[in-house]
Amino acid sequence: MIDIHCHILPGIDDGAADEHVSLEMAKLAVSEGITKIVATPHHRNRHWDNPAPEVQQHVQHLNQRFKDHQIGLELLPGQEVRIFGEMANVLGTDELMSVNHNETYIMVEFPTHHVPRYAQQLFYDLQVKGVTPVIVHPEMNQEIVNSPNLLYAFINDGALSQVTAASLIGKNGRTAKKRAHQFILHNLSHFIASDAHNTTRRPFYMQKAFYELKKNYGKDLADFFKENAELLINGELVNREEPLEIKKKKILGFF
Repeated sequence: MIDIHCHILPGIDDGAADEHVSLEMAKLAVSEGITKIVATPHHRNRHWDNPAPEVQQHVQHLNQRFKDHQIGLELLPGQEVRIFGEMANVLGTDELMSVNHNETYIMVEFPTHHVPRYAQQLFYDLQVKGVTPVIVHPEMNQEIVNSPNLLYAFINDGALSQVTAASLIGKNGRTAKKRAHQFILHNLSHFIASDAHNTTRRPFYMQKAFYELKKNYGKDLADFFKENAELLINGELVNREEPLEIKKKKILGFF
């Protein structure tokens, strides 16, 4: 199993506080059947900046520490980039890190409470340059939660999205769980990832999430998400189905 979104690098954002926590997270990941993790430290989110060369150095160091401790886990480089208007202009520079250096996909985070109005144009500009944005945890964005077809518009225009394992099993609240499942059912999400930050308050939950997937939707859909993670890190075309709008339920015959 591959986890494409994880804050395992020590001491550089709100994830692992130190190397000891990183190693404990790695052991927990292996116990859940995870073999590869994309390290995605926050970048440009007002609190932390983690440009690509620094991320690469941290990944190389931690991979060596895994070998030293005989932990069977491979770390790959990435970022969780808070959306900013000049993203397309700085592609190809030392600032931004595509997923596993593949120059094909980049993880993009919206602010918690809104979606910037320029996002649609920015995503178009990124795709013109050959890079597909992957919207992380849309089920945690308040504007998308209130107006879920905002996500439909982005996916219909070619973006991808990733829901969080904790959301699928209800650890992020009822609303996040409802939206995460809706996004899966409406072909609006393409990846399941942990967004793990530690081994206590925000662990992986990947086994439980995939159990939930299999129980509710069958093995084929669970395999779909696992295969997409592999395709993503390899920079290959991921599987996607035709996105569907989320219809409002009628009340007494009226919307």
